[in-house]
Amino acid sequence: MAMDGMDMMDDTDTSQESKVESRMSKVAGHRSKVESQRSEAPGLRVGCGFDAHRLVAGRPLVLGGVTIPYQRGLEGHSDADVLIHALCDAILGAIGAGDIGRHFPDTDPRYKGISSLVLLQRVVELAHEQGWRLVNADVTVIMQAPKIAPYVPAMIARLSEVLSPGAAINIKGKTTEGMGFTGTGEGAAAMAVALLEQRNRRKPRTGRRGIQARS
Repeated sequence: MAMDGMDMMDDTDTSQESKVESRMSKVAGHRSKVESQRSEAPGLRVGCGFDAHRLVAGRPLVLGGVTIPYQRGLEGHSDADVLIHALCDAILGAIGAGDIGRHFPDTDPRYKGISSLVLLQRVVELAHEQGWRLVNADVTVIMQAPKIAPYVPAMIARLSEVLSPGAAINIKGKTTEGMGFTGTGEGAAAMAVALLEQRNRRKPRTGRRGIQARS
C-alpha cells in the first residue's frame, strides 16, 4: 500500500511539473511574439517643451513666426517667440538632445534678434540627421491678451515651411482668467508636445536656403 501511495504521489508531481512547463512555454511564446511585434513596429518618441517671456514696451510681438499688432512684445535675446521656443524644446526632448538654451545660448551674439523660425529649422534638421521626423505637435499659448485665434492659420502656414513634410500642427490660445503672471499681462508662456517617428538616418543637409523672417 505504501508503495502504491508513493507511485500516486510521483504521478501527481509529474502532472504538476508538466502543467508548469506548459505554462512557462506559453509565456515564453507570448513574450517572443511581443518582442517580435516591438521590433517590427516603427520607433516613436514624445517630447514636451515649455517657455515663458516677459511682455515689454518697444518690442514686436512675434508668435509662431507671425508678428501680431500689439502695444507690447516679448523680451528676449532672439525674437522671443515663446510658441516656437516651446516647440523646439519638445522636439529636442524627443530626440534626447537637451534644450534650446544648450544649442542657442543667449550669451552668443550670433542669435541676437534672430528669427525663431531659423532656430526651429536647425532643430528639425538635427532631428532628421538623427533619423527622426515630426509626426504632429500640439502647442498651447498662455496669455491674457491679445487673442491669437485670428492669427493661428498664418502661424501654421509659417511653421509648415520649416517642419517635416506632412507634419500636423495644432495651436490654441488659453488665458488664466486673470491669475498669475500671464493673467496680469506681465508675460506669456507656451507649452508644446511633439510626436516623432523614426526614419532612416540621414546625412546632414548642406546649402539649404534659410527662412527669411517676415510678419
